[in-house]
Amino acid sequence: MLVLSRRSNESIILGHHIEIVVLGVEGDNVKLGIRAPKEVDIYRKEIYDTIQAENLAASKKTISLDDVSKLFKK
Repeated sequence: MLVLSRRSNESIILGHHIEIVVLGVEGDNVKLGIRAPKEVDIYRKEIYDTIQAENLAASKKTISLDDVSKLFKK
């Protein structure tokens, strides 16, 4: 893990197109701004983990051919 120290209004660059800016520090909270292309998905880690768990659960579900055909008939 790379650890960097930054102050307010300082930033780091990821790749060529993503910039993370420290907007402020208030107690234990750090406010970050992220500049990235619109096609880059940005999630808080807890949301990302939830999405991954739901995708995994959905991939393990089985569905009958009758249920699939009903979806096409709607």
